[in-house]
Amino acid sequence: MAARRLAAALSLVAALFVVGCGGGSESTSIAVGARDDSLSTLLAHLYAAALRTHGSPSHVAVVDDPLVGLDSGEVIVAPGFTGRLLETFAPGGKARAAAQVYRDMVAALPEGVAAGEYAESAEDKPALAVTEATADAWGGRDMTAAVRNCDTLRVGQVTGTLRPAKIGNCAVKAREFPDTAALFTALRDRQVNAAWTSTADADIPEDVLVLTDRTALIRAENVVPLYRRNELSEVQVLALNEVAGVLDTAGLVQLRRQVADGADPAAVVDGFLAEHPLGATSR
Repeated sequence: MAARRLAAALSLVAALFVVGCGGGSESTSIAVGARDDSLSTLLAHLYAAALRTHGSPSHVAVVDDPLVGLDSGEVIVAPGFTGRLLETFAPGGKARAAAQVYRDMVAALPEGVAAGEYAESAEDKPALAVTEATADAWGGRDMTAAVRNCDTLRVGQVTGTLRPAKIGNCAVKAREFPDTAALFTALRDRQVNAAWTSTADADIPEDVLVLTDRTALIRAENVVPLYRRNELSEVQVLALNEVAGVLDTAGLVQLRRQVADGADPAAVVDGFLAEHPLGATSR
């Protein structure tokens, strides 16, 4: 009898140990890295919320450099943009179209880092804003129209922003302005006839239009998550990938506007996912 009691007790201890180990693994909060800026923090909250939607505890960790944090293990997930990441890992890369930029970025990732699916419809890449009058004079509303009028192109940009030095074969030298308001005032006053902005900029005035880029004259910059290889389960990777199915550029702009107006990024993301729920096939 004593032997049976001892065996039962040992079995119970072993079972509790196994459950405890498994529970600890599942309950460990996944750190999603972000820089200390509104866009990076917003994307980190989006991917952290996606993980929680699939039952994985997660939190946003603001660090100096999420890629360094990814390498050290300080963070497990680090959202970013395909073109900027390609330039980081393979400077001088020539790819511009979204799919090729993503493929080249994946090929250039360091050992131990993997990429989730990129959001094909969600980007934040440099773009030119012009007035309706300029678009009419150029005979088009695409970047190709700016290239056709390269000889008369006068571009402005906000001081400190990084913008392309060329659009296709058209070299661009931009005049600098102290802030967005001054830049668009100069555009309306015809001091410049084009203003550098970005496709997900939340501060583009309603009285200007942003040129499309149908032929990928400017390198793609699509939202994408990086993560430490072999650190996430299949369900957790699926959670990251599902963001690509609900996020588009218009949604990203709206999220940025809400945060710019003072809303809490986590609350903004929760509201977005309530309206655009992630898939539930893996739950």
